[in-house]
Amino acid sequence: MPLPPVPDPFRLPFHYGALHQVGIDWLVDPDPVRKLLAAHHPDLTAAAFEDGRALVSLNYQLYFAQYAFGGGITQEIEFNIIAFPSDEGGRLPQLTYAQYAQGWDQTKLLGIARIHVLCDNPFAIRAGRELYAEPKHPGWFEVGLPSLNGPAGEIWTVRCKTATIGPDDTLEKDTRPLLDVTAELDGLTAVAASSAPVTGYGTDREGRLLAGPMNVYQPYRWYDLATPEHSGRTRLAVHAADSDLGRDISAVLGAGAPAVGAWTYQSPPVAAHTRPYYLPTRPRP
Repeated sequence: MPLPPVPDPFRLPFHYGALHQVGIDWLVDPDPVRKLLAAHHPDLTAAAFEDGRALVSLNYQLYFAQYAFGGGITQEIEFNIIAFPSDEGGRLPQLTYAQYAQGWDQTKLLGIARIHVLCDNPFAIRAGRELYAEPKHPGWFEVGLPSLNGPAGEIWTVRCKTATIGPDDTLEKDTRPLLDVTAELDGLTAVAASSAPVTGYGTDREGRLLAGPMNVYQPYRWYDLATPEHSGRTRLAVHAADSDLGRDISAVLGAGAPAVGAWTYQSPPVAAHTRPYYLPTRPRP
């Protein structure tokens, strides 16, 4: 079988210069998930975990890439269903959610079936659509992230707003919010999760199923949120309930289903410009 084409001006693999990411996972009723998955990716099957429940996730990414002409910064958020190719079910291990989240599926068939992707970089939107058959559309973000250049803490806040692509591939921002995501992970002990490469699934206009692995070169940090005392650690607010994204999230998450886990990745710093100091000087006449 031939490989999917790589149209100009794109080059693969795409190398990330830095990546900051947070994901939140929910175990939910499988019936709405199966219906939604069939509408977007008919050759995929939703994975089943505890009590036969399906797994959906939202993940936010902030990444930097260096090109021949300079650098670019991109933000995006994905709404995904954890799924596998329907013909490959016999190869899958039986896993709990916690085992999956920590990377126990070494077949890497359990991947993210992208349902909606919102992105603030028109070039990245085009790349996602043409290379990986991602359902990628414009949006923009206001965020608060853990940072070595900011206050101590492990709190992530992401607000996604509507946008369009204007003339000359420019992003035109709208003030209307789509959704808010918060993960308050302070005081929790993270587990190193060797879950990469992460397989991303897409279905192109001809109905062909694509799989695109993403390699992350250090472990993720996974937070177990399944116990009741952690039910308030994450919050999701959908503001545009009549949008495709809003309807699909509401259909599978219902009325405030608690998250079962969160996972983060932040690229380590490569340099630090430290505090200056005074040098002795001679008295001036």
